Amino acid sequence: MEIRLGGLDTPQVRALLEEHVADMRRYSPPESVHTLDVDRLRTPDLTFWSVWDGAEAIGCGALRELDPTHGELKSMRTAAGHRRRGVGAAMLDHLVAEARRRGYERVSLETGSPAPFEPARLLYERHGFVECGPFGPYAADEFSVFMTLELDGPSGEGQRAGDPLRA
Repeated sequence: MEIRLGGLDTPQVRALLEEHVADMRRYSPPESVHTLDVDRLRTPDLTFWSVWDGAEAIGCGALRELDPTHGELKSMRTAAGHRRRGVGAAMLDHLVAEARRRGYERVSLETGSPAPFEPARLLYERHGFVECGPFGPYAADEFSVFMTLELDGPSGEGQRAGDPLRA
């Protein structure tokens, strides 16, 4: 497994993103789908990575700068045939490490609330993310779950919001 910067111009990554958008639309109404198209993934506030196994794109993820201290995870996806094999965890670790490198104080995300999104929510929880309110451009929505991870430096562990032992 190799994480590479970019990949948006490859047919493999485009197919993975099409699968991602189709799933988001399958489980959420249009006004609750917050996926980004390929052009939006190319904007200067976003950095995109793809995960490869040889010539096969098996995952992807992006980091968007909301402000100089706050990043957002976007377009996290693991190809259907590669789930539960550590692809998502590897990408998540990569994105959080990049957020720390950039000096962000926290990183947040929006994911779905329906049952098919539960594995993603559990992955984020295992990595220290906790539920929070809407942030950035989002509004409260019954189809969305908002999560955040407080960061405490380039090599430190994440600080769970509201954890008195680590405040």
